[in-house]
Amino acid sequence: MMRSLHVAGVLILASATAFAQPAADDADPGSSIHKQKGVLVVYATRRDAQIVTVGDRELPRVLDQNLPEGVDYYSEFLDQARFDQKDYQAAFRNFLQSKYRGQRFDLVIAMGETPLNFLVRYRDSLFGSAPLLYFSDRPAPKYPNTTGVIAEANYGGTLALALQLQPETEHAFVVSGARAELLDTARQQLRQFESQLEVTFLAGLPTAELETRLRSLPPRSIVYYLVVDRDGLGEIFHPLDYLDRVVASSNAPVYSWVDSAMDRGIVGGALKDQLAETQAVGRLALRVLGGEAADSIAPVEDDLTVPQVDWRQLRRWNIAESRVPAGTVVRFRTPSAWDRFGPYFVAAAVLLIAQSVLIGTLLIQRARRRQAEADLLWNQIELRQSYEQIRSLGARLLNAQESERARVARDLHDDISQQMALLEIDLEQLAGVVNEQAGGLMHETLHRAQEIGRSVHDLSHRLHPAKLKLIGLVAALQGLRRELSNQNIAIAFNHKDVPANIPEELALCLFRIVQEALHNAIKYSQGRHVTVDLRGRPSGLALTIVDDGVGFDVKTTWRKGLGLISMRERLEAVGGSLEVISTPGAGTRLEVAVPVRLDPEVAA
Repeated sequence: MMRSLHVAGVLILASATAFAQPAADDADPGSSIHKQKGVLVVYATRRDAQIVTVGDRELPRVLDQNLPEGVDYYSEFLDQARFDQKDYQAAFRNFLQSKYRGQRFDLVIAMGETPLNFLVRYRDSLFGSAPLLYFSDRPAPKYPNTTGVIAEANYGGTLALALQLQPETEHAFVVSGARAELLDTARQQLRQFESQLEVTFLAGLPTAELETRLRSLPPRSIVYYLVVDRDGLGEIFHPLDYLDRVVASSNAPVYSWVDSAMDRGIVGGALKDQLAETQAVGRLALRVLGGEAADSIAPVEDDLTVPQVDWRQLRRWNIAESRVPAGTVVRFRTPSAWDRFGPYFVAAAVLLIAQSVLIGTLLIQRARRRQAEADLLWNQIELRQSYEQIRSLGARLLNAQESERARVARDLHDDISQQMALLEIDLEQLAGVVNEQAGGLMHETLHRAQEIGRSVHDLSHRLHPAKLKLIGLVAALQGLRRELSNQNIAIAFNHKDVPANIPEELALCLFRIVQEALHNAIKYSQGRHVTVDLRGRPSGLALTIVDDGVGFDVKTTWRKGLGLISMRERLEAVGGSLEVISTPGAGTRLEVAVPVRLDPEVAA
């Protein structure tokens, strides 16, 4: 055994030397490249222990987040099962000395009482003046340049919780290795329960013998697992692997004192929180790395115990959940169907109700919309009928107006014009027989009568253009252009592709619009030129009338101008449209479009 330890030490020393030199060169204290804080953590456990997993994950993170320069982090592992062997301590010291030769550490952390004792003994030769920080489960002596976190192990808390969960318990069997200091502390704390139950320590037994005893425990018993890393025959074990064997062998519920034992088959206990342990060490390490002297920081005492139970083990051992004390964390609970799907049920019900309300609302809205559409359609029909009636009435009024104009024009032409012609003849005859003194007056009277006759004739033609029916729309508009053109305004008329046979009412409509527009231009536009353009298109006739006059504001004039209203009414009667484009100072433009439906034989 001793020889194997020497060989192991030589191998460790050789392997460490192979890669320690580059690390030492890189960590030259005088180097301006590496300015991180150097931290070494020495654990009192194996590399695969839960505290190492948590510590190596959390400590670098806590330090890196709070140190601007970052951290150069290392961790080593002291085997407590072999620590009592003097050759092992020497080999481990030589290993550290060789591996970290030339490395300067700003802080060395001992995670447990065993590494603390080792580092206190060899700190000066290994790490010089580096401050030392420790975690211990009981008060430690005061050492120079040293501070720490003290969280006393609460072995009694687990047994108290077990008695609350299983008040009928009569026997407690404590499983442990042969570590004297741990057994002494446990015996001292559990002595208070001797009046309530029988406490038996199964410490330092060979594994086979322990498993045999655990299989035949008396009724109303519990098992309390402390830690076993070496059994009575000196065989080395991982403490959690050994716990698995204890759980598998025991015919009674198993409890423990540290949270790494959870999910290993134990019922629970007052468990030390290893994450909280690591965070407490990290907070104190930040103070030291921040510049505070370790001597000036009093050791921090902390309670890291959290009562926890495994819900699965409660059901396995028929322990009522109602016995779990308030504040205890219940882990690994398998949720019920309601726990798992309750929110989905509620959400589905809410969604179903919301959809039902929405569908009902939509149905109501659809019924209302259909009713509104029906009302709107009926109103549109009524409005269309009213519009058609008004349009028909307007057409009849226009036809009646034109008929009355035609009658008045005929009366003027056939009666008054004839009488005026007879009056002119009589005046001419009378002028030949009167004396010279009255002759001038007679000639003047004759001239005036002739003027009246021409005016009556012109009025007759304006009231009813009889030649429109005889010679057609284009010729009538040509005549209107010649009639209204004078020295103050020039009227141009252009036409193209105008059908020869246009319905009489349509021709009359377009003639009246041109007549009204030209009269307005002569009276109001103050323009010098007016252009009338009439063109035939596949959809009908397009009439455009443009002047270069003063123009007007269409919006304000539209309702006041009877001429524009008359034009629109005439066009609506024949299904046409009118657009007036004008602005003050920019002339006026009228655009008229009317459909033309010719009889096929007439069009041919």
